[in-house]
Amino acid sequence: MNSLWQRMIRASKLEANLYEEVEADTTATNQAMLVVILSSLAAGIATLGDAGIAGLIWGTIGALLGWFVWAYLTYLIGTRLLPEPQTEADLGQLLRTIGFSSAPGVIRIFGIIPLFRQFFFFLAGLWMLVAMVIAVRQALDYRSTGRAVVVCLIGWLAQVIVLWLFMALFVRP
Repeated sequence: MNSLWQRMIRASKLEANLYEEVEADTTATNQAMLVVILSSLAAGIATLGDAGIAGLIWGTIGALLGWFVWAYLTYLIGTRLLPEPQTEADLGQLLRTIGFSSAPGVIRIFGIIPLFRQFFFFLAGLWMLVAMVIAVRQALDYRSTGRAVVVCLIGWLAQVIVLWLFMALFVRP
């Protein structure tokens, strides 16, 4: 079994084979969750001066919740709404591949330098999005990268709506 760090580096290098590997490795779900946590902690540490320790804690919890929601929505969209004939996947496969697509997010730690924060957050966001498209394409056995992009965009929009509704219903100003 590959180490977590090796897998994170390969995920960040956008190696399609890594996403196939973690898709098939049912023991990698905890590793995927740890990648999401590490990526979130990197962002939280970078913004510690602004958000404080509570921001770090809630940001990490939010990242874990967002990971699960996004993986679930991507699973539903990719397997029910927009499958290709060869598409075969389960939620665990999406959790693992999407979790590892968060690996590039650890560079957000360099945002601890306020002058560079926006740059590193933008770079990490873009890099993670590209990694997620590859992760989704591999997990859903798509031949079309375009279809993976569409699934990611629909999933993102659905997640935004779900989170907005949650905030509107349960969080009072």
